[in-house]
Amino acid sequence: MSTKPPKPPAPPEPPRKRMVKAPTRGDAAGRNIGARLKTADTKSMSSQLWLNRQINDPFVKAARAKGYRSRAAFKLAEIDDRFHVIRKGCRIIDLGCAPGGWVQVALERGAGTVVGIDLLPVDPLPPAILIEGDFTADEAPAQLLAALGGPPDLLLSDMAPNTIGHPQTDHLRIVGLVELAAAFAVDILPVGGTFVTKAFQGGETADLLKLLKANFTDVKHFKPKSSRAESSELYLVALGRR
Repeated sequence: MSTKPPKPPAPPEPPRKRMVKAPTRGDAAGRNIGARLKTADTKSMSSQLWLNRQINDPFVKAARAKGYRSRAAFKLAEIDDRFHVIRKGCRIIDLGCAPGGWVQVALERGAGTVVGIDLLPVDPLPPAILIEGDFTADEAPAQLLAALGGPPDLLLSDMAPNTIGHPQTDHLRIVGLVELAAAFAVDILPVGGTFVTKAFQGGETADLLKLLKANFTDVKHFKPKSSRAESSELYLVALGRR
């Protein structure tokens, strides 16, 4: 007596895809929720925080809209709005100029000649002269003055050292750069010249402030709105070289 072979077991059903319903009320901005990173799971927590902060930063968005190379451009714009440091036709040296946001603002506001220097290469911003080099090198000051064709009316410094995570060492590096920039300003600025430098709250030494106050008629501390609230950075604005 013949029998039918048993039927082979049916193949397992593929797992069902879960459907996620899109929100129906408002968007991320309307709910006051920041944009989320699609690749967040592939990045470290610190990278996620930095990137989320960048894509939700109104000054980053505004910089893109205006064609500025960095949000830092708004810092110089605010300083100039407050203290009128950029005069039409003036000559400017920009220390730590990468990626070029301050150079853009200086040219936009009527500077005559701008020379910048940075360890990093900076894409051209004609008619500015951009030097890839180390400001702390012995030959740098003479190189900058030669490129400018004389002393500047305004010396800008947005320099900041690479930090290593050791607070005491990082503090000394920061103060060292500010002091070098200040000494350069005192050496080269003509009477009436202006010096603007990045500093950090609690970072200036008594000797630095004494040097600036002895050589400039007015020294101001200023924190632009475009400087992040959680950052300790501020700017020293030394007006009227004696």
